[in-house]
Amino acid sequence: MRAARLTLLTLALTMAASAWTSVQTSAQAAKVWTAQELFVRNIGTREDQDTAFTPHKIIGNLYYVGTRTLGSFLITTPQGHILINSDYERNVPTVRGSIEALGFKYTDVKILLGSHAHADHMEGDALVKQLTGATVMAMAEDVPALEKMMPGGKPHPIDTVLHDGDEVKLGGMTLTAHLTPGHTRGCTTWTFNVADGGRNYSVLIIGSVGVNPGMKLVGNTAAPQIVEEFERSYTFLRSQHPDVPLGSHPGMYRMNEKFPKIGQGPNPYIDPAGYTAELDIAERVFRSVLAQQQSASAAAAPAPKP
Repeated sequence: MRAARLTLLTLALTMAASAWTSVQTSAQAAKVWTAQELFVRNIGTREDQDTAFTPHKIIGNLYYVGTRTLGSFLITTPQGHILINSDYERNVPTVRGSIEALGFKYTDVKILLGSHAHADHMEGDALVKQLTGATVMAMAEDVPALEKMMPGGKPHPIDTVLHDGDEVKLGGMTLTAHLTPGHTRGCTTWTFNVADGGRNYSVLIIGSVGVNPGMKLVGNTAAPQIVEEFERSYTFLRSQHPDVPLGSHPGMYRMNEKFPKIGQGPNPYIDPAGYTAELDIAERVFRSVLAQQQSASAAAAPAPKP
């Protein structure tokens, strides 16, 4: 009888925790964000960018090794490790320290991947390669932007050029690269499965579908198809249903809220509802900015001749 009561109590606590998480998710999704607010949430302050967040296991052989606002992920295997996002070059020692604090050898990083060709995610690629000898891989559409990324004059190393749907394999792990353009031309979302507790979980790391302040959606001569690219990315991401949604910035999956709950019940990173909520937030901002720019463009257009 006592065991039955304890089981019921545990079930009730689990259901209450799940309900509270749903309330928090709904509240965040209901907020009307601006592009500036979403940018600030994601990028944080210089201190946030440079301060290591407690390195920790997310699920299975997947670990967080980034800073407060710059997401870096380590996938460990018996044949070496995969690192996603080197971040700024100045962050490389911090990420290395987090990897070593977890008990892994930094020089065992064999493959370096990235989310997209912005400095806060991939500027450190050359230094990571110098320190580890890792194979650096990048989506083809981001190569031109990455080639201009030369901290200290170091050429950006790109050993393998990836294309939409390519697979990256190491030590029994298979990661799939999905082209989700818009934020950058070669923005990349990663999907893979991890084993934990006797079952498999699907993981998805969003490259980004955010519209940064000042981004031109209308009349963008450098990326004339940018609206269609964003639309393509939302269509793909809406077709996915990951168990564990993550992102290139931890604010995209509410890491600060989830981390304290580790070990207090169900794994907080298993959050399908949070994935949908984040897509809703980002897409609403995209559509709002697009509508504003379309309206401004129409107002500025010369009146038709009688």
